[in-house]
Amino acid sequence: MNTRVSWPLILLAAVELLLLIAAFGASTLLFNDWQGIADPFSAIGQRSVAIAVLVVLMLYAMGLYAWHVAKSYLDLLVRILLALALAFALYVLFAYAFGVLTLPFSAIAPGLSVSFIALALVHDAFLRIADLAHLKTHVLVLGTGTNAKRLEALENRGRASRYRIAAFIDIEDGENAVLPERIVASPGDLVDYVRRMGVDEIVLAPQDRRGSLPLESLVAVRLSGVPVTPYASFCERAEGAVPLEELKPSWFFEGTGFRTGSWHMAGKRVIDVTASLTLLALTFPILALTAFAIKLESPGPVFYTQRRVGQLDRPFTLYKFRSMRNDAERAGQVQWASQNDARVTRVGRIIRKSRIDEIPQALNVLKGEMSFVGPRPERPEFVELLAKEIPFYRERHCVKPGITGWAQLNYPYGASVEDARRKLAYDLFYIKHFTLMFDLSVALQTVRVVIWNAGAR
Repeated sequence: MNTRVSWPLILLAAVELLLLIAAFGASTLLFNDWQGIADPFSAIGQRSVAIAVLVVLMLYAMGLYAWHVAKSYLDLLVRILLALALAFALYVLFAYAFGVLTLPFSAIAPGLSVSFIALALVHDAFLRIADLAHLKTHVLVLGTGTNAKRLEALENRGRASRYRIAAFIDIEDGENAVLPERIVASPGDLVDYVRRMGVDEIVLAPQDRRGSLPLESLVAVRLSGVPVTPYASFCERAEGAVPLEELKPSWFFEGTGFRTGSWHMAGKRVIDVTASLTLLALTFPILALTAFAIKLESPGPVFYTQRRVGQLDRPFTLYKFRSMRNDAERAGQVQWASQNDARVTRVGRIIRKSRIDEIPQALNVLKGEMSFVGPRPERPEFVELLAKEIPFYRERHCVKPGITGWAQLNYPYGASVEDARRKLAYDLFYIKHFTLMFDLSVALQTVRVVIWNAGAR
């Protein structure tokens, strides 16, 4: 995913929304008695639109409006089924709790069945068509070194890659790193070559700036309407992460982004408070049971407090459910959490996998110390270590840390310096490209991370 609008996926969502409205509308019309209602078609329409919108939102939450999440046809079916189940549960919660847009189960059940079949067929057909090479962006790469090799690797990510490399133009003196059969000599007329090859974009990827770029030809290509993109910018867009090996101070001054205006921050605060209160209200019974189970299994407090580093390097006290033994760091030496950590209790293992242990951080959000979406807050000891090892690490503290975040969606739980480096690439991307819609997108997609236990320890 990246911040560019993916029109094919928006079109897919629109088509599926219309199909869902038709399915639920036909179901309610055929399986219910609407006699005595002054305007049955209006009533049917309102209810059908409401549940159809919920289904589309849950499909998005399950990752089905991204190019790479569903790994197989069975995985696709499971995600559609879960989306329908969650949408139905939410519809029942709001419709019957507030007494609006109520709809008998006898009307919804046939609509759910038809929707499942229709969504599976449409989604599978769409992905098969979208995976055709001629429907992807055709890229011409200037360079044949290790930068070009990385672009070749990104091209081979299957459905997640939305581009195909037409050729690599040899402009370097060093050793070639890409397949020889894909390398071509620099053409005399670059504009004509781009036109003949159907190139949609040129990427400048010489290694260590040793290549001799044909500047006049590139200017002519750009003026003909074909984008010319630097290697780092292309990788950032393709991966949804900043290439740290290319990161220089000038990156912070280039292009747009880094939205920190008062309107953006006010909107973010509204989302934070609303999301946190909603989370606490919906999960209150689970929180009560969790507190009882923690107290029943092992001695010690229900909540675990820990110093973390927040915005502008200010420390704060983070709240979590205790998932480890009370003497987990008895020696006073901080340590990374590891896979199958022996310090984790039986209840702790469950609440870590389900992310229930993270929910009390909503209190930090309400206090204004955290945001709902943002970089993961780290302990001061780890921050000191990581800031020495990783350039620009402290720059992630220019925003509030979050309960969930772009890095948490895209990379598993970090337990090493290298993991922190990889996650920083996603954190900096989020900081640069932050919008309120980006925040809402991350918050919604966190549902699939929780359900699939991605990265939990």
